[in-house]
Amino acid sequence: MILSVIVAFTIILLVLTIGEIVSTKTKAFVPSVFVSAVLFLIGFWTVFPKDLIDQGSFVKPVVYVSMYLLLTHMGTLMSVRELLSQWKTVVIAMMGILGVCAMTLTIGKAFFGAKTVIVATPPLTGGVVASILMSSAANDLGLTSLAVLATCMYIMQGFIGYPITALCLKKEAKRLSNVFKDKKDNEQIIEKSKEEGLGKKKLIPSLSEKYQTSYFILLKLGIVACLAHFAAPYIHLNEFVVCLIFGVLACQIGFLEERALNKANAFGWMMTVLMAFIFASLSKATPAMLGEIVGPLLGIIVLGVIGMAILSTLAGKLLGYSKEMAFSVALTALFGFPADYILTIEAVKAVCKTEEEKEFVLEDMLPKMLVGGFTTVTIASVIIAGIFVKML
Repeated sequence: MILSVIVAFTIILLVLTIGEIVSTKTKAFVPSVFVSAVLFLIGFWTVFPKDLIDQGSFVKPVVYVSMYLLLTHMGTLMSVRELLSQWKTVVIAMMGILGVCAMTLTIGKAFFGAKTVIVATPPLTGGVVASILMSSAANDLGLTSLAVLATCMYIMQGFIGYPITALCLKKEAKRLSNVFKDKKDNEQIIEKSKEEGLGKKKLIPSLSEKYQTSYFILLKLGIVACLAHFAAPYIHLNEFVVCLIFGVLACQIGFLEERALNKANAFGWMMTVLMAFIFASLSKATPAMLGEIVGPLLGIIVLGVIGMAILSTLAGKLLGYSKEMAFSVALTALFGFPADYILTIEAVKAVCKTEEEKEFVLEDMLPKMLVGGFTTVTIASVIIAGIFVKML
């Protein structure tokens, strides 16, 4: 079915809007990404054309530009000190991944067989690269149903991850909100923010407001993203991770403004592009495909999440994280960016009343979720896939 570009665009935005309304009405108990995913899945099974997202103009070149700029922008929300302090988050995320592997390679292997868990585990620990590697390896060995399992694992794991993460993040937001409201802690926060504000000196002084136009801010974000793109192969890191790091550094020296995309009035549009694109993969999940492998699919996800919960919360306890925050960090393996950002924002909006309270809670939660997502999806899942391919 061929739709007009504006019709396809409107349908996509209608689905995303319904998801947002449900999330707002339920105070983030039902996250918007979960609602949107369900609606897109039903739509693809019924009336939506399989290439609806492409027809709505959310094509890969536009999506990749948005990814580069958004992740560079995310760096402007953090400081170097905050970024360096996230080593605990990395440890907790890695422990969550180990928990997944421990459960699937023991109990999962006993129930579903060695080949099944070897193919399904890497996509469960992260993103599309792991799914492609395991699906290709299974196809090469003539294991067609397992190749389908690898693809479905990547597509469907968010349906488990979204609601659990939303619940954990709301509990963590409430805990931090109570800390903020405590008079003694609140006074310390105010003093701390004053001290930090006084001590901030930029290498590059801020430009006059009249020069901070959308074009100029986007240009500067593009320059930093280009530098990250060219530097990534030399420092052996994923280029999107480097965009985040370079965004932090560029903001610290004053080249980029804080909350750069917000000031350029472009943040909402770029998030829309990215959110629409992540649901495109649901068009591949046919009812027949899911029916063929539903048992091992659900079984391995449940076992993996249990293992993730056990090891991540234990690590979190040792490192001073609440069990909800530690588990949320590990759960980023099931969806990654931008869902980790959206879920965090929704939880904070649902719990916090004032802007100061929201800012305090976000400053604590958001860097952990972003770094957790990069650790699991971008780094750990690829390493795990490389190891598991050799085991197949």
